[in-house]
Amino acid sequence: MLCMTGVTAEVVLMTLLAAQAAPARGPLTVCAENPRYFTDGTGRAIYLTGSHTWNNFKDMGPTDPPEEFDFDAYLDTLVRLNHNFIRLWTWELTQYVYNSDGRMQYCRPFPWPRTGPGRALDGKPKFNLSRFDQSYFHRLRSRVIAAGKRGIYVSIMLFEGHGIQCSSPPWRWDGHPFNVANNINGINGDPDADGSGTNIMTLDLPDVLRVQEAYVRKVIDTVNDLDNVLYEICNEAGPYSTQWQYHMINFIHEYERRKPKRHPVGMTFQYSGGSNATLFASPAEWISPNPEGGYRDDPPVADGSKVVLNDTDHLWGIGGNQAWVWKSFLRGHNPIFMDPYREIGLFSPEQPGGAMSPQWEPVRRSMGYTRRFAERMNLVKARPLPELASTGYCLAVPGSEYLAYLPSGGEVTMNLSAARAPLLAEWFNPTTGETIHAPVVQPGRECKLSAPFAGDAVLYLKAAAPQMQK
Repeated sequence: MLCMTGVTAEVVLMTLLAAQAAPARGPLTVCAENPRYFTDGTGRAIYLTGSHTWNNFKDMGPTDPPEEFDFDAYLDTLVRLNHNFIRLWTWELTQYVYNSDGRMQYCRPFPWPRTGPGRALDGKPKFNLSRFDQSYFHRLRSRVIAAGKRGIYVSIMLFEGHGIQCSSPPWRWDGHPFNVANNINGINGDPDADGSGTNIMTLDLPDVLRVQEAYVRKVIDTVNDLDNVLYEICNEAGPYSTQWQYHMINFIHEYERRKPKRHPVGMTFQYSGGSNATLFASPAEWISPNPEGGYRDDPPVADGSKVVLNDTDHLWGIGGNQAWVWKSFLRGHNPIFMDPYREIGLFSPEQPGGAMSPQWEPVRRSMGYTRRFAERMNLVKARPLPELASTGYCLAVPGSEYLAYLPSGGEVTMNLSAARAPLLAEWFNPTTGETIHAPVVQPGRECKLSAPFAGDAVLYLKAAAPQMQK
């Protein structure tokens, strides 16, 4: 029996979600019973998934000043899609050239005021790194609060390492506040004058480290009382940054011990040449790996040693598909998407009229669909158990709940030997959003089940309540 058409089902669901989005609870801690996930203090396991985009905190674009990002509209989109997590991006360069077309891009605001005296390399007043621009931190706090009210957890990206490595001079290191030509404090982040500034993400420059630590303390002071906060040390700084990132993780942990609340800290893929082993060895609570080990095509089973936010940004750059979302979810990971959103030519071709590219709708929608199943299941008890489904993708509470993914559709053999009660069955079509109820499945044996539609499919089995077994 078909519940309702895919279009109608999605419209109804997303309307309800938009109306009922509850504030995010926390602060999050690693779930002791199932450390593949966080918990919000209520005993629930919290599955994180969502779309992040480059200019969701700093305004970025080809005009000076850049167009202001519509954060409220962005939150509306996330709620409509049933997402509950974002990386709140930073960017460390005032100006930069990224694309092959050579167009200059501009970025603002920054944590430090541009007071001068003197002019920086971009022709504007130099930064004063001994002071903070309070409006920057007001924006930070207000955006985290706004997201929390909509049920969205926010990982605050503290530093950004990819920008100072990418593109050709000028306007790689030229646009950084720690370039000695851009600040009044004599801070020189490139003492070897190689033009990259990667030394600022090592422990070799005590003066730079003092400025960075003061900034991190200011961020923590600004948001420590908020429940929906996580931290990410740095986006895609290379392997040279390992000890600096470990230091910063420990620095946050130590500083928050003196504060009312403590929040999870993350370490993400080190570009380029970084190893996932470095992430797993870190003192971080959560990580985002690179493709090694199959995280792009056939994600390994999460063992719970870290909460894994499997991020397309570190697997493709811009990429992914709905199969990747479901594979990641059923292997115990938390998938998140680097979304071009309303692309204005920041890092990829501009979308006409600033529209959201329809190419990525299957990824966006499937993240919301997986979250719906995560909230239906007893996620604290659920484990990725690929051996229970012939397709190799199964998240289960053996005996009571089984969620299987069929990447090619067709037939799946389920091992239900742990089940003692009949199982209600339904098929979900991740392409259309349709749900089809199927006949009750008998327990205690292997059984073959066939998807009632073409294409990839999701099978959900749940033990019937005692009164329904009669």
